[in-house]
Amino acid sequence: MTRAVLDRPQVLSADTLKNEKVVNAAGDNLGNIKDYMIDLDTGFVAYCVLSFGGFLGMGDKLFAVPWKAMTLDTDRQCFVLNVAKERLKIAPGFDKDNWPGTQDRTFQTEVYRFYNVRPYWE
Repeated sequence: MTRAVLDRPQVLSADTLKNEKVVNAAGDNLGNIKDYMIDLDTGFVAYCVLSFGGFLGMGDKLFAVPWKAMTLDTDRQCFVLNVAKERLKIAPGFDKDNWPGTQDRTFQTEVYRFYNVRPYWE
């Protein structure tokens, strides 16, 4: 186990993690976490909302990213998402004025498949 995993906190406030920077393994900036969607029946984070692209908040595309697709790097104070920047451009996403329905398992299944992560509800 790496030191970052051993030193990782077990509980953090969502506010602490909001707007957290997201990078990939190559160190490319992939955006920032804008929100967390919580499954109210299970308490699991259904997905994180990643803002990518645009300038000064204009033209940003939002992406749903499974919590387990990312790791928290406490040393660099960011999340690491092992996805190339070019691949992220084709990830399941949505526009800031048109969020997916909260009951839409079809969208969530597509998201989990894209990131090759087992859905939390299985």
